[in-house]
Amino acid sequence: MQKIVLKPGREKSLKRRHPWVFSGAVAKAPATVEAGETVEVYSASGEALAVAACNLQSQIVARVWDWQPRAIDAEFFRERVARAVTLRDRLLPGCNALRLVHAESDGLPGVVIDRYGEVVVLQLSSAGAMRWREAITDAVDAVVGPKTIFERSDADVLALEGLQPQIGLLRGAPPPADITVEDAGAKFEIDVPHGHKTGFYLDQRANRLRLRELAAGCEVLDCFAYSGSFTINALMGGATHVTAVDSAGPALALLRRNARLNNLPAPDCIEGDVFQVLRKLRDQARSFDLIVLDPPKFAPTAAHAEKAARAYKDINLLGFKLLRPGGLLFTFSCSGGVSRDLFQKIVAGAALDAGVDAQIVSHLSAGADHPVALSFPEGEYLKGLICRRV
Repeated sequence: MQKIVLKPGREKSLKRRHPWVFSGAVAKAPATVEAGETVEVYSASGEALAVAACNLQSQIVARVWDWQPRAIDAEFFRERVARAVTLRDRLLPGCNALRLVHAESDGLPGVVIDRYGEVVVLQLSSAGAMRWREAITDAVDAVVGPKTIFERSDADVLALEGLQPQIGLLRGAPPPADITVEDAGAKFEIDVPHGHKTGFYLDQRANRLRLRELAAGCEVLDCFAYSGSFTINALMGGATHVTAVDSAGPALALLRRNARLNNLPAPDCIEGDVFQVLRKLRDQARSFDLIVLDPPKFAPTAAHAEKAARAYKDINLLGFKLLRPGGLLFTFSCSGGVSRDLFQKIVAGAALDAGVDAQIVSHLSAGADHPVALSFPEGEYLKGLICRRV
């Protein structure tokens, strides 16, 4: 293996088991190292620290595979995938729609593996993961044994890694056009090749159920509704009426199909920019008992946090203005560049500017199939609050 050497004092984060080495921490790196190649990481004093995947084109120059000297090979990936799947089998037995591998938090940087019944979707977002695509696919085949392994490596962060998107069949039969999964008694049609993320928002399972528990008798506004996972759960929970807003017509068409699939009444659907729609609803003096704000990622990195903060404040301010006294606001951020503390401050500022008093009644996060390594707080990308307007 080739070696990279850190600047003096820059080994501290690695010794705390944080799995990233940033470019500014590197004193020496071989110019001949290929993107994704496995390297050894050393401190300035010559202490061996980790074995990592190197990418000199990225701000994150190295992503740690292991803290001990070892070969990174097919057996390594089989062991890591098996370990992650065993955890899910224990925590979510019988679940057929879940995340099997959650990247760094499962010891596989840049590797996300989601399961939808007999279809497994692989999403790779680092040079190291891309380099080991075949070995990772083999590991999934051996450990899970699905009928289909499909790749959806098309996340925005690929550009930060100097990588090109990769979408297509990796193993087995092409994914069916009508994949349907069951999530806590609700059925959803999944679009693996073209849908958001890997086809569905698996991370919101527990939060959807919480909304279902609180939706009885409510008039609900579901913003950034996509295929309707919150809308369906609101209706299943006894909501009297749901208005779903999304900028994509095909997503709303899928939402309507999911309502029919669950034998639920059709919600009102509004196609348009959510920011503009919220302003129109405000100008129309509309109000709701329960509002969901689940926007896309506004800040992929901390460098985008300031711009993202303005967008989060804008939608939450409008949300509070549309919320009836005593109503509940489910508000989320999936931006890795926005911390939980910052998000709460943004929401508090939005309530203040809206001229309303509000309480936090619950903190929300991703489900058990999205574990967070204690040494890698960045793994907790999904932050949510349930706020009650006093």
